[in-house]
Amino acid sequence: MLTIGELASYAGVTVRAVRHYHAKGLLPEPERDHFGYRRYDGGAVVELIRIRTLAEAGVPLARVRELLQAGEDEFAAAIADIDRRLRAEIRQRQRHRERIARLASGDSLVLPPEVVEYLDRLRALGVDERIVQAERDGWIPLAAHSPERVPEWMARKREQLADPRLVDFYRTLGQALDRSDHDPRLVGLADELAAYLTRMAEERGEDYVDDTDLDSSLAKLMDTLAFDTVPPARRLIELLRQRGWTGWSKLERVAASRGAADS
Repeated sequence: MLTIGELASYAGVTVRAVRHYHAKGLLPEPERDHFGYRRYDGGAVVELIRIRTLAEAGVPLARVRELLQAGEDEFAAAIADIDRRLRAEIRQRQRHRERIARLASGDSLVLPPEVVEYLDRLRALGVDERIVQAERDGWIPLAAHSPERVPEWMARKREQLADPRLVDFYRTLGQALDRSDHDPRLVGLADELAAYLTRMAEERGEDYVDDTDLDSSLAKLMDTLAFDTVPPARRLIELLRQRGWTGWSKLERVAASRGAADS
């Protein structure tokens, strides 16, 4: 026979918890012996462990009482329900853990893995971080708007980054970021980019140049984000228009109109 302290120790609870379960009517309270002590048998240990296990699983004590009095089939069904709930909670907590972990990894909190990999590739190629941030800021609304198309777009981006001419353009643009809008290198960049886009359109078709199918409001938002991060981009688009192309996020052909703005 066990004292209340021994019972609590075997079941992994406190003496206070045992008394609380007595008060709630979950665990029968034995009569005192002739020494004035309450003595518990092995059955009390088993019952107390069942109570503790159900309570730790988040089952309300009122429901615990019902389950202790339930038949075998009802008890088994209830345990299955508890197990399903716990599994769902575990999955949810795992998702929370993954999101918390992503807080430390920056871009991956708000961007798909393919885009994060693309941004890391730009950094590895020596592209200025401000340009990488402009790309990042644009991809956030784009990925949120059309997540199903991200793999397709990323495949195209990886293909384009294999062209050293485009990589050189990115690097030269980075060098121009700290210059004024009238830096003559922007004119050269506009010439290079226009020639690159024209050649790409001739080789692959204009749909290849602009394959995002963005609506005008989203394209405007992405352009604004880019211009805020890379101010010379606005001037570059003006120069590009004179060479037959326009747009930053949504590239389109226009009638070329070279003029005094080149200077």
